[in-house]
Amino acid sequence: MGYTLDRSFKGEAFETIVERTRAALAARGFGVLTEIDVKATMKKKLDQDMDDYLILGACNPGMAHQAIGIEPRVGAMLPCNVIVRATSDDEIMVSAIDPVASMQAIENGKLQSVAGTVRAMLEDVVVAI
Repeated sequence: MGYTLDRSFKGEAFETIVERTRAALAARGFGVLTEIDVKATMKKKLDQDMDDYLILGACNPGMAHQAIGIEPRVGAMLPCNVIVRATSDDEIMVSAIDPVASMQAIENGKLQSVAGTVRAMLEDVVVAI
């Protein structure tokens, strides 16, 4: 089992895919709580160049509330990260965490059900971009 839900785009601008990703997340009830520009961070901290790489920490408040109610420590695994990155093949890759895969470490059937719902929502996001 993989741990991400992926889609690649050829011939698209990085910023275009970032904006489409944000719009698809918002349309499905996710807000972006955090944003990490990995490219800028690596340049600043290590003086290393790399391709565009952005991590969006996405959260659906209703689903997060439900998950925390079932398993209070699950917050250590939230939010759902979605990355947008440029590849060496001149593609833009979007990868969203697969919540079912990430929640396998927690033995709680109710939480697995919530993870399945969130997975379906993130699959819809990736398809909609």
